[in-house]
Amino acid sequence: MSSVITHTDMELMRLRVAMSPGQRIQAMLAARELMVGIVRGRLRQQYPELSDPELNLKVIEELERVKTIRAWPQLIPANSR
Repeated sequence: MSSVITHTDMELMRLRVAMSPGQRIQAMLAARELMVGIVRGRLRQQYPELSDPELNLKVIEELERVKTIRAWPQLIPANSR
């Protein structure tokens, strides 16, 4: 059985190490805000008739659904380097 490693962005890791804990949390919150905005935009296109409160419920449903999906990291064979 061949060993595999997951892809790691070393430049991103170097940037994150240099950040303070507060900056890391802020980066995480900004990434979450971006993803929620992307989901909201996609759902708005799918359901243009929904009111803002109804759209908010759809966003929450979508985020809850995504939580149940198992993460699948991109696997790179160790011997492919």
